[in-house]
Amino acid sequence: MNCHLLAGIGLCLAATAAHAQQDAIPESRPGQPLWELGLGGGVVSTPSYPGADDRETRGLALPLIIYRGKVFRSDQGGIGARLFKSDRAEFDIGLAASLPARSDDVEARAGMPDLGALAEVGPRLKLRLARFDARSGLRVDLPLRAVVEVRGGLRHQGYTFEPRLVYERRSADGKWLFDTQLAAVVGDGKINRYFYEVRPEYATATRPAYSADAGLILVRAGVFAARVINPDLRAYAFLRAENYGVGKNDNSPLHLRDNGVSAGFGLTWTIKRSAALASD
Repeated sequence: MNCHLLAGIGLCLAATAAHAQQDAIPESRPGQPLWELGLGGGVVSTPSYPGADDRETRGLALPLIIYRGKVFRSDQGGIGARLFKSDRAEFDIGLAASLPARSDDVEARAGMPDLGALAEVGPRLKLRLARFDARSGLRVDLPLRAVVEVRGGLRHQGYTFEPRLVYERRSADGKWLFDTQLAAVVGDGKINRYFYEVRPEYATATRPAYSADAGLILVRAGVFAARVINPDLRAYAFLRAENYGVGKNDNSPLHLRDNGVSAGFGLTWTIKRSAALASD
């Protein structure tokens, strides 16, 4: 899910872009280029789905496109359209993504349909709760997203709500950015069925039929760090610990683990940037 993009399915760069949202300590401050072009690459490893006993680990290199327009944004804060911004609040339409999983590679889902890559799009309200100094702040993110499966076409798979509390801090020299997050993911019946339902035709002696309900999917705590190595090169890394045992469907036969960890790292290299500067 989320974890805060389709900014790079299978790419740590994209996964970390969701975490490097820099509202309390703005990324698009005056003096930043309006656009940048380059290359990004990385590796990310996550559970195959929330509560899975198997993992997905992917590496990829992709073009890097950063644009810091007044409305359309593609930067370390993610990809989306910013519709409103003030000193205390911001409202945008954002995009997130998660990795696909082949059922042949996930023992618990053997013989069941594959889980495709998931794209999530929808409104997000960001509220700044506190600014402790010029380099640190606390905010809350409230994204509500429609989930679309990308697998041989597009299929709507429900809705998620993921409130997040985020603390950010930038180093005095501006070369390091750190953030920590606490979050919960709640899903409607359709997305919970996508992950946890076992229809009668897929039931086995060890995998009984199960009907999933709407409710909490997981809670998570995460840390993220970014380092400016030189004006053109940046490094990113993240680590998330998740608990699925609190989820509504923890008694599903597809729910095999109560806890999981996701991690990744990435690099971006800027090749060209605009002479024009972002206005904010």
